[in-house]
Amino acid sequence: MYLLLILMVFGFIFGGMWNSIPAIKDGVHAALDPSFGAMLNWNTYLGMFVIIFIITAITTVAQKYLTDQASLKQMKEEQKILQAEMKKFKEHPEKVMALQKKQMEFIPKTFDLTMKPLLFTFIPFVLFFRWFNDYFTTNPFTFFGFLSWFWVYLIGSVIFSSILRKIFKVY
Repeated sequence: MYLLLILMVFGFIFGGMWNSIPAIKDGVHAALDPSFGAMLNWNTYLGMFVIIFIITAITTVAQKYLTDQASLKQMKEEQKILQAEMKKFKEHPEKVMALQKKQMEFIPKTFDLTMKPLLFTFIPFVLFFRWFNDYFTTNPFTFFGFLSWFWVYLIGSVIFSSILRKIFKVY
């Protein structure tokens, strides 16, 4: 948990130095302008959706292979059982409270299991978002006439993530 917190602080500091340390900005632009920048220049809509798909696929694969999927599946099944029991005892608030307390015990366990991939993907994604911001500041564009790149990324990643998580059976 502390490692994750340290990494997040470091990531935000690193991203915050985007304009202060030219090597960070120039290095990311040197890597992404010829590839993803060229895709966006070619066709902004299609390029954006391909980029979102690639980023989401990387995140999903990281989630699949850097977490203990068996433990997550078992916890999810136990939570379903607890939810069914809560529905059964909805007329008995004291039993529901006990079951909710039991269910709350899963939160720290699940958090610990699912945060490991973030250790590997957080800083690259902070830099990717900074690059997106630079690209769309230089090349202003609204998607569908009213959405900024951020909202298109957010909506697209939710859609692609739900599809890819089902395909890869990520819990």
